[in-house]
Amino acid sequence: MRSTEILNMIALLLGGLTFFLFGMSVMSGGLEEMAGGNLEKTLKKVGKNDLSGFALGAGITVAIQSSSAMTVMLVGLVNSGILDFSETFGMIMGSHVGTTLTAWILTLNANSGNSLFMALLRPMTFAPILAFFGIMMRMFSKNRQRRKLGDIFIGFAVLMAGMDMMSSSMADVKQFAGILTLFSKYPIVAFLASTLFTGLIQSSAATVAIVQAMALTTNMDLKIAIPLVIGANIGTCMTSLISSIGTNKGAKRVVAMHVYSNTIGGSILMAALYIVMIFSPGTLDHTVNIFTVAIIHSCFNIFNTILFTPLKKPLFALCRKTVRQTDEKEHTVFLDERLFYNTPLALFECKRLCNEMAELTRTSVNKALAMVFDYNEKTAEEIAQEEALVDKYEDRLGTYLVRLSGNSLNEEDRHAVARLLHSLSDFERISDHALNLCDVSKEIMDKEIEFSLPINEGIKNITGALSEIINLTCDVFIADDHESASHIEPLEQVIDALGYELKSLNIDSLQKGEGTTTLGFVLSDILTNYERISDHCSNLAVFTAQLNTPRLDAHNYLNNVKNMNNPDFANDFNRFLAKYGGK
Repeated sequence: MRSTEILNMIALLLGGLTFFLFGMSVMSGGLEEMAGGNLEKTLKKVGKNDLSGFALGAGITVAIQSSSAMTVMLVGLVNSGILDFSETFGMIMGSHVGTTLTAWILTLNANSGNSLFMALLRPMTFAPILAFFGIMMRMFSKNRQRRKLGDIFIGFAVLMAGMDMMSSSMADVKQFAGILTLFSKYPIVAFLASTLFTGLIQSSAATVAIVQAMALTTNMDLKIAIPLVIGANIGTCMTSLISSIGTNKGAKRVVAMHVYSNTIGGSILMAALYIVMIFSPGTLDHTVNIFTVAIIHSCFNIFNTILFTPLKKPLFALCRKTVRQTDEKEHTVFLDERLFYNTPLALFECKRLCNEMAELTRTSVNKALAMVFDYNEKTAEEIAQEEALVDKYEDRLGTYLVRLSGNSLNEEDRHAVARLLHSLSDFERISDHALNLCDVSKEIMDKEIEFSLPINEGIKNITGALSEIINLTCDVFIADDHESASHIEPLEQVIDALGYELKSLNIDSLQKGEGTTTLGFVLSDILTNYERISDHCSNLAVFTAQLNTPRLDAHNYLNNVKNMNNPDFANDFNRFLAKYGGK
């Protein structure tokens, strides 16, 4: 064969491989976006059950058409502390089996009949039609789900075009006769070549697709096909190995489990292949076709699942021994970069961490309120540590959300990002005021300040109201309860009214010569922090109450709600006022 023909063949093969990988990436991205943020919650729920984990892992991998992407996602979730590495076993096994669907889809291109019905079943027949509908949906539809479905159609069509190009490049493979003979004589060479090639392109599906293309045009036997497929499955571990760089111990153990399950299973089957070659060489002389390659691919991954399911505990022990836990406490990674480009999953993770921030803030405020008249040095130190941690949450989440806003977001996602960014600031400020109250409490103790009985009683009442509003606000925020959020603004108004009463009592005391300016300053500090905390609770309620609105508009919302002519607002206001002893 002339050199120009060889170059054309290589160019066509590389072009087909590029189209195949790009189409898979586009299709995978569209399906991941359609999966939404509930994916993380589902993964956490089913992780403890291997059977349901297997089904979910297989289902997600079938959807996104990439076991590597599924494994990288699991690495990110374990690295973020959402899953334990042992909870990923079923999902990893399921992803190994789910990734074989691509090979079965490609078998539809095989010549299985000349009828019109069979022709229509072939992907290269309907792929251009899908591409046309996909581009129409992408260009003209404003609905996010339809646009993502269009991406999936386009990705599938490009993938099939790539497969067709790779098949065409193999139409004249006489120049490969020597290589195929070498592979047949030394299957370990085929195994190593496939492993290295897959590690380079990071896609076992693409390697198996090339093997299927070769099966269409050559007399490839089982001694060649089996090691090529096994090598493809082991080579795909390179993606997860790369993804584990910079992760914690748990995430590295996920990768170890992925690597061990493939390499041990592959080694056993390669050993079995050589045993058969020695004792029954004729068994492996059968010529394979595109269907046989798909069967080998599926059987290898099913074999691994059957092999390791009863041996998962020794597998976990091997992973733990390989990646040893250090004595030092590992720093928690708040947000994993591997989740960044899956916008729904990234947003879900940000909301989960905001919920943690809310709980931390709630704890700090309630501790501070409990020791206004009973200062405790240890509790004050805990509040200071919690305030520093809340600051860290705000810094990391804020940076991540600002970056996330640069992604291609729909209106709903932009709304969610804006709400979370606003909420971060409010929780951080509430935490600051909790720390301020520690200083006030210490001043009361150091100066042995004692308020008059009416003022003391009033402080207890407003403290109770503030405790209720912080608990209600955090509950509403965490649960995304936009209906209950309407109860917070009336309570905030009651706190303002109670604060005004206390200030009036203090002024009366000063005018009667019964108080001191020091008492007045300390009371003012208490009330200022209380009122600021309730103001930030009001802000958080506004953002939660507007979850189902197209955009955040605090001013208009408060104008509509904060009105005594509003019967719901008036009823809540009067109920809270009576509960906390206001006039």
